[in-house]
Amino acid sequence: MKKLKEHLYGTLLGNIIVLVVILSCVYGLIFLIRKYNNPFLDSTTPVSDSADTIKDNCNVAGINIHGTIMTYTPKHAENDTNFDYDITASEDIIYSINQANANPNIKSILVEIDSSGGYPVAGEEMANVIKNSEKPVIGLIRENGASAAYWAISGADKIFASKNSNVGSIGVTQSYLTNLKKNNKDGYEYQQLSVGKFKDAGSSDKPLTQEEKNLFVRDLNIIYQNFIEAVSVNRNIPIEKVKSFADGSTMLGEKAKELGMIDEIGGINEVENYLEKTIGEKPEICWE
Repeated sequence: MKKLKEHLYGTLLGNIIVLVVILSCVYGLIFLIRKYNNPFLDSTTPVSDSADTIKDNCNVAGINIHGTIMTYTPKHAENDTNFDYDITASEDIIYSINQANANPNIKSILVEIDSSGGYPVAGEEMANVIKNSEKPVIGLIRENGASAAYWAISGADKIFASKNSNVGSIGVTQSYLTNLKKNNKDGYEYQQLSVGKFKDAGSSDKPLTQEEKNLFVRDLNIIYQNFIEAVSVNRNIPIEKVKSFADGSTMLGEKAKELGMIDEIGGINEVENYLEKTIGEKPEICWE
């Protein structure tokens, strides 16, 4: 009985050793096949390096300005299901353009615009960093390049847009809805507890006096003039000509080109052709 057990044990151990040898050969064969049929799979180069290699090949930095334009993204937005995530912060655009300028591989910057606008300071900040970029900035307006979004891209060296794009909307608004009738219907009464004559001016729960309205319109006119002046300087258009079409409306691409608001009609293909001519090589765009 003892000899039988020893025989069985020896047989089992031998089978295990044979199985291990076979599996080792199979895995070795698979590795060799993969290695010599995939030039990117090299035992001396980590697979994760492929992403860095692709990034190093980029010669154009692609930056998107989409949605509502704001100066920053609120910290609470990360976990706020009610927050509108379709925004672009000017502080992020400033950072991206500065990074592109510091990268010796980048020869030009492409900024894609698809936005109906946002806040004036954010638009102004974007326009200034684009205008003062050390490397040329090309703007591409897709569906919308309006209001603060147009202010932002007006600082680009060259602007492309589709003939069907909405461009412009040079104007300022602060219109809002009041809750007065609804509050009265629901039995709510506004109790004013504020110090400073205009501290609660513009509250949707109280009537807007003419004096308060004049105050708001005064500031809106100042921002409006600043907008017009920025477009005039950035696009090299006489200020009186800008005033003639700065009525708050948008216009299609062909009309915008006629007025000097954009430079060329076209999309990404036309932009890439232009980039190839200006940088002297095929553009490889690396989008943020």
